Amino acid sequence: MNKRKIAILGSTGSIGRQALQVIAEHRDLFEVELLTANTSADLLVEQALQFDVNQVVLHDEAAYRRAKDLLAGSPVKVYAGKESVVGLMETMDVDVVLSAQVGFSGLEPTLAALRNGRPVALSNKESLVAAGSLVMRLAQEKGTPLLPVDSEHSAIFQCLQGQRGCIEKLLLTASGGPFLHHTPEQMASITRAEALRHPRWNMGAKITIDCATMMNKGLEMIEAHWLFNVAPKDIQIVVHPQSIIHSMVQFTDGTVLGQMSNPDMRIPIQFALAYPERPALPIPRLDFAQLGQFSFLAPDLERFPCIRLAYEAIAQGGNLPCVMNAANEEAVHAFLREEIPFTTIAKAVEATMAVTPIVEVPTLEDIIVTDREARIRVQEFLKR
Repeated sequence: MNKRKIAILGSTGSIGRQALQVIAEHRDLFEVELLTANTSADLLVEQALQFDVNQVVLHDEAAYRRAKDLLAGSPVKVYAGKESVVGLMETMDVDVVLSAQVGFSGLEPTLAALRNGRPVALSNKESLVAAGSLVMRLAQEKGTPLLPVDSEHSAIFQCLQGQRGCIEKLLLTASGGPFLHHTPEQMASITRAEALRHPRWNMGAKITIDCATMMNKGLEMIEAHWLFNVAPKDIQIVVHPQSIIHSMVQFTDGTVLGQMSNPDMRIPIQFALAYPERPALPIPRLDFAQLGQFSFLAPDLERFPCIRLAYEAIAQGGNLPCVMNAANEEAVHAFLREEIPFTTIAKAVEATMAVTPIVEVPTLEDIIVTDREARIRVQEFLKR
């Protein structure tokens, strides 16, 4: 394959750091044009110098000034604010934009990349949850590739290579997180430290809490609905604690195809960046003689109500998934600040969904307003 220029939006987060590990293994295949971060100026500067990056953006003003000082005298151009990212999407010469920002803040840069014909490797699931119809319509109108990075959606995408029009069901696998076998009484007293200890994956704080509440599976179900044009009723969540089968596709003839590997995010990241090629990746291989048995079970919707809320949100449609996402982000951050109990996260999301007006066919402006107002409403609930 020809050498590809990469822009990484959110390079200091878990996905961004692992993407740079992949690129470091293949300096002959990839070069980095742009890196962005929110507040982690020192790490961003270190990455920019290591990978000879031409441009960086810091969303936070103080972090921008810090990076500007550290990079004084270097050829790296330093910009500030989300607006700079959106502007660079219009002018930059890149082959793939890795959208790896966490949360709703990734929506507008993702839309800008698609609008300007930049192929997007999408890790920012909130873009599709909050504004799936807008994102997919734009990608289709512009003919811009949208490549999934989440391990589950990458697995489905790989299973569908060469397949057309014969999907019966998608099976999204879930590890179950650290509280799979907790009683309701135990769930009520979960601490921040306990929730951040995921049994299989090493991720950032927000997505780790989403895994603990299993909201991440609800978000991924909505994401799969948009990416693969499959009705939510035909997307089944299956708990698979070993996290070896990353998701499966059931076809109309009864065949089920799944994608397996050790739980390592560098695999789907590299697949998206290099697609349709498969460069070598020096990671541990599966040893089937040592794996033992695989197990599967249905998720408990009483203990993990966030899954139910996600199905309810996409069934209603319109701006309600955006409401759910905004409320969840705020509640998760409140839990991480140790301001609320673990079980209040789902309660806050449900309460916010119940009181927010529905916009059936939202515009981008509607989505932005919905996100802002939902955050205000959930904060009011949490204060009460």
